[in-house]
Amino acid sequence: MRRVEQTPPPPGPFRPGFWRSPIRGPWLTSVFGLVLLVGIPILFVTGALSYAAYNPGLGTLNDQTPDKGLLGFYLFDWPTHPYWLYRLTQGVHVTLGVVLVPVVLAKLWSVIPKLFEWPPARSAAQALERLSLLALVGGVVFEFVTGILNIQLYYVFPGSFYTLHFYGAWVFIAAFVVHASLKLRRMTRALRSRNLLTEMRTGLDDTQPEPPDPDGLVALGRAAPTTTRRGALAMVGGGSLLLLVVTAGQSIGGRLRGTALLAPHNRDPGSGPNGFQINKTAAAVGINPARVGPDWRLEIHGPGPMLVLTRAQLLAMPQHAAALPIACVEGWSTPDQRWNGLRLADLAALAGIPDAGSVLVESVQPPGPYSSVVLRGNQIHDPRSLLALRVNGADLSLDHGYPARVIVPANPGVNNTKWVHRLTFRT
Repeated sequence: MRRVEQTPPPPGPFRPGFWRSPIRGPWLTSVFGLVLLVGIPILFVTGALSYAAYNPGLGTLNDQTPDKGLLGFYLFDWPTHPYWLYRLTQGVHVTLGVVLVPVVLAKLWSVIPKLFEWPPARSAAQALERLSLLALVGGVVFEFVTGILNIQLYYVFPGSFYTLHFYGAWVFIAAFVVHASLKLRRMTRALRSRNLLTEMRTGLDDTQPEPPDPDGLVALGRAAPTTTRRGALAMVGGGSLLLLVVTAGQSIGGRLRGTALLAPHNRDPGSGPNGFQINKTAAAVGINPARVGPDWRLEIHGPGPMLVLTRAQLLAMPQHAAALPIACVEGWSTPDQRWNGLRLADLAALAGIPDAGSVLVESVQPPGPYSSVVLRGNQIHDPRSLLALRVNGADLSLDHGYPARVIVPANPGVNNTKWVHRLTFRT
């Protein structure tokens, strides 16, 4: 360690005089850190709730992380009340994640000299802190980048987004907790060292660097200020506000959907009863029109003989209605649509299991992720859970799941299986 300390620092960012911004210091870093100290836990909790909403405890069809082990300790039966629950939690998760991007970048800018500190470590304790910092920075970059790529439906991951984002979140939150625990007292002292209102009134001519700090955030060879701390906060806050305006509309819906410029989900999905958003078209998932044509049949399996029903026979049965939205993991959602069809509870009784504990829903689409799903008993028995045949007074379009699809309150959109051809009810 002594030999490393005696070695001159490499050129470039490792040199003490390389970083010269006079506004960089503990106070500005702590302001950004305070925002993240509130925002990051909300992101983690809403992301964890999204994972629970897929009901991974029902098996591998729902669970893309079968080796989660203790990381799934908190899982519970996902409720169907209120019916807009998933729309709210995932909308908050995605919108807040996008809004925090400028804050994350600003926080990284404010502490970037620490990443190039020389020597890399002066003690075992400092080495541990720097390793946690590496996990923190790597984790936050990984989580935000993969999340944004998923929002844009740009799947270039070396594996399943679901699995990578899940494990990455746990690595990141562990590093975040360690880092916050180590820095909380320093952050509190730094925030108390300056008055926010005073800083917001300080002009460029009066902008002065902070006193030297033990963390080395204050530059030694300072340049003349080109902006104020007020300007830095305004730039970051303005960037977050702009991202909110061009993102939130995809979750809120209605007229605000036209403002969601960063949402790739056909902001103008057309008019008519089926004029609302979809994630993938029938053609995109390889639906053969012949398989959903006149020869299509619904199979209902239970303890007794299999029932095979045509769409005309299904339409002749007592129909029920439910007004429910579709909300997806990418953060987008639709307004409430009025669905008509058969209650899953009635179909369970028809199969001979009126108190069914689960149902396997299978689609005619080629096998792949989420072409089949398992629903819980509470989802089956909610009177708003339907095998939908019509929407908004018209037959389902092919892209919306014709001839039949599942619609369940508070269910992630991908688990509302389209093009259903088989229901297997189980105790």
